[in-house]
This record gives sequence, structure tokens and C-alpha cells, in this order.
Amino acid sequence: MRKLQTVKDVVTALKRSDGQLTTTDQEVAEELANCFQQMFTEEDGSGLDQEEEDMHSGWLDNCIDFSPEAVMKKLECLPMDKAPGPDGLHPMLLRSCAAAVAGPLSSIFKRSFDEGLVPSDWKTADIIPIFKKGAKDDPANYRPVSLTSVPCKVMESLVKDSLNAFLEMKGSISVHQHGFMKGRSCLTNLLESLEKWTQALDEGFGVDVLYLDYRKAFDSVPHKRLLEKLKTYGIHGRLLRWIQSFLEARLMRVGIRGSFSDWIKVLSGVPQGSVLGPLLFLLFVNDLPDWIKNSIRLFADDAKIWNVIRSDADNHSLQEDLNSLSKWSDKWLMRLNSDKCKVMHVGHSPCASYSLNDEAGNRVTIKQITEEKDLGVHITADLKSSTQCIRSAAKARSVMGMVRRNFRRLDADDFLLIYKTYIRPHMEYCVQAWSPHLKKDIDCLEKVQRAATKMVRGFCHLPYEDRLKRLGLTSLEERRIRGDLIEAYKIMTGREAVDRGQFFQLSACEYNLRGHSMKLSKQRASRDIRKFFYSQRVVQEWNKLPQAVIDATSVNQFKNRMDKYWQRYGH
Repeated sequence: MRKLQTVKDVVTALKRSDGQLTTTDQEVAEELANCFQQMFTEEDGSGLDQEEEDMHSGWLDNCIDFSPEAVMKKLECLPMDKAPGPDGLHPMLLRSCAAAVAGPLSSIFKRSFDEGLVPSDWKTADIIPIFKKGAKDDPANYRPVSLTSVPCKVMESLVKDSLNAFLEMKGSISVHQHGFMKGRSCLTNLLESLEKWTQALDEGFGVDVLYLDYRKAFDSVPHKRLLEKLKTYGIHGRLLRWIQSFLEARLMRVGIRGSFSDWIKVLSGVPQGSVLGPLLFLLFVNDLPDWIKNSIRLFADDAKIWNVIRSDADNHSLQEDLNSLSKWSDKWLMRLNSDKCKVMHVGHSPCASYSLNDEAGNRVTIKQITEEKDLGVHITADLKSSTQCIRSAAKARSVMGMVRRNFRRLDADDFLLIYKTYIRPHMEYCVQAWSPHLKKDIDCLEKVQRAATKMVRGFCHLPYEDRLKRLGLTSLEERRIRGDLIEAYKIMTGREAVDRGQFFQLSACEYNLRGHSMKLSKQRASRDIRKFFYSQRVVQEWNKLPQAVIDATSVNQFKNRMDKYWQRYGH
């Protein structure tokens, strides 16, 4: 199954600027290299505060642990199935020889850090083009993913651990950023957004949501401006010099089935595929919410801003935010892709249009949409989950078809492994944000599991309930209730790095002694879209749990205690 689902290097023919198609792998590699080279941002230093470089040691300089023990721990955790970088050092080799190479690597890391120099071999990358969407013969529709040196990744990981701890201690990362952050995810981003939107709709107002897209965001980060921002977060001394060396004078080449393009200079950006790159990008866009008056949520470079529309002034406020965003983009050389920026009028008819400047400086109107794929979930203007149910069920069925074509006979153990890993996750991705409440949508998902369980040898003629019992499965509806409670436990106990007050309020009722000490109050709702949203539907089930389940000290313990409670008393 892993081999069947692996993203394959299937680039065959690309359209050149003269309209002709490439004919060889070498030509494809060169065409992609030329395309990727055009993404880079050239900066001259104008608009930056020119300061002398701080040569003194920063607080972080003495906190990064490059000891053989720390290096050994990282080497032992290297994934065995990842590809090596241009230096050919495979992670399997380094992991197998961890005891022998930990000491020498520790010395290399210390010297590299002290001198503020990254070896040139560590700054080369083989680029694997990954198709995104659109026309497959358009080079612009491919994302460059870097295969970099594995020893460098080990050092990056050690640097990142200390840098993360430092930023967490200072509370530097914006609470609106959910990408690459501990305790935040696509799910928390969607839950926070939809919580506000469903609340506004229940109060009788509409919401205008602007989905923004930056052109090749990771590859266009200007290095000088990034380094200036790092200084404002307290990153100085040897660490700053090492990061500067890590970013500068990089080289990359595109590889297609063993054919490589010429080496090209990397003039901007943070390497996609590196360990430190995502964190550096988060720090670069971290001040973006400060320029926005209305609500904003970020997931790395994916941004959406919105405002509840009560009057024309709310439309004007949202347009002012767009203007501010354009100023931020001009200052920091991050270009908005006007063709991919969209507006969705949630819960009301279009009453205003919004505009921004394109790359040529011309004012263009943002495209209006009624459906958007937001972090993998299909959001519609009425906030109903029917579209998401249909799409997720279709994905799951397509995988089932692939299983049927490649596995003629499946016993129960093989089926469970494949079903739980490759089929069911399509129907449960971020499901807390879109869990269906209409019978037709519930049945749409449940029918997939009904059909899937018939693939087990000898199970075809058994009733659905018997098939579930023999396989140790439950209905998808029961699993959604269980998932709701697990997410509630994470939020209430602070394991999700979000403010629980935006979702839940503790019950003020003191005379009811049943239940537990963290009982929640339920708000009144007039519309089903609010009544059946996560923060409302989970309250009743959460309040039913006994104190012993709530007192669990870990997520796994909570799951085990809840399952035992349901087995004993039923759900």
C-alpha cells in the first residue's frame, strides 16, 4: 500500500516559453530549474534599518547542546526510509553507526557553530518537483522540495530545539499562527474560525472571509529582511551568524529520474525540506497579524481574514486590512497572488466587493466564491457539511477501489491494517470541525464503512453489526463522538495551545452534584448550524462522563478510561 500511494516522479513533458514540449528528462530538469529560479526575490537592502552586526554572544549561544549524547539521541531517531542529500550520506547509515559517528559529528557541529560557518556541502540541495494542481505541462504548477544533507538536518534539529524553547519562553510566536506549532494544527485553526462564523450566523449576521495566497511564499523570503527580523526576537551573536551562513550561498539542482539540471544559485527563501526552514518562515511572517484590525488565522503561509458584517463600515474595515496587508507585502517583498486571492460571503448575499493591487500595480477585484478548500476541508458559504461528506467519501471509495484491484483476498488482520491506515482517515480528517448531523450525510459516510467491511474474506453475507463486532470496530458516528470528547479533553487540560474560553464556559450550577468538576454550560442556539457545531454538541456528552475519566493524567489514559466506562455502562 505504501508503494502504491507514494508520490511518484512522473514529470514527463513540460511546455517551454516558446510553446514547444520538452522531450527528454534533462530538458524537463532544466525547464523546472529555470522556473524555480524565477521565484527568487532580489533585495538591495533598501527599507531596512542599517545597524552594525552584534558580535557579542547572544543568550541562546550557550544554550544549544551539541554534546555527543545529544547528537547520539538525534541519530537514533533518524527515519530509515528517507532519501539522502547530494552528499550521499543515507540516514540508515548514520543511524546504524550512531555510536561511532556521534563524537566526530559533535565536534563538527561545535566548530561550525563557533565559527559561524556552514560547510558548503551542507548548503546544496537536490530538488524533487512535486505536482500541486492544474495543468501538468506547466512548470509553475510544481513545488520544489529539497533533499538536503542529513548531518546538517541533525544539527538544524539541535538548533531548532533550543530556539523553540527560547521563543516559547518569551511567547514570541503569534497566537494566530497554527502552522508547525506544538499544540496547534489544521484542526485548531478550523475550529477557531468556524466557532466565530457559526456564532455570527446564529446572531443573524453574515461574515466576509478573505482567503489570501502568497506567490511562492517559502521560496521568496528575502534573506536580509529575515535576518533583521530575527534580531528583533533576540537572536544575536553566533546563532545569528550561523543562520546567516546557513541561508547564504546555497546551490540547488533539479533531478528527474537520474538526470540533473545545472547547479543554480539560491538567492532567497528558506529550504523546503529542511528542519529549520519552517520555523524561520514563521518568524518572518509573525508580525503580519499586527497589521490587521479584524480577525485573522494563519497556517504557515495560508492566511484568512474575516469580519462580521453588520453595516457598511465593516466592509470598509476589511478593505482597509487588505490595504494594510499590501503595505506589509511591499515592505517585506512578499507578493500576494491576486489571481488566487478569494472572498466568500458566509451566510449572506454579496453586498460588497474587495480589491487589491496585482504585481503590475493595477487594482483588481478579488474573485467571489461559494466554496473553498480550507486546509483540506471543503467550506461552503452556508457552512453545511454535505459537500465535505461527499468529497471525503469519494476519496475513501477511490482507495477502496485500488485495494480491490491489488489485493484479491484479505483476511481480517490485513484488512484492519489497510482500512485504519489508508481508508478511514479520509472520512475522519479534522472531522470535529465538520461532523455531520443530517441523516443523509451520516449515511453517506457510514455506507463507505459498510462496503469496506465486505472486502474481508467470508464477511460478505454477514449483517453489518456482526462484521463490526468480529473486526472490533464501531460505527463512524460513535467514533466521531469519541473524537469530540478527546479533543475536548485536550482543550480543557491545555494540551491544545488554544484559549479554551473561546469554546467552552464552565457551568455555574452548584446544586447538581452528579457528573464531574469540569461540567460545561451550553449556550442557546437558534440555527442548526450553530446547535450542532463542535463547541455545542460536545457539551452534553462531556457532562455525562464521570470524574474518574476526567481526572486522567494523559490523553491515552483518558481514552482507555472512557472506553472502559462505555463498555461497562454503554453509550
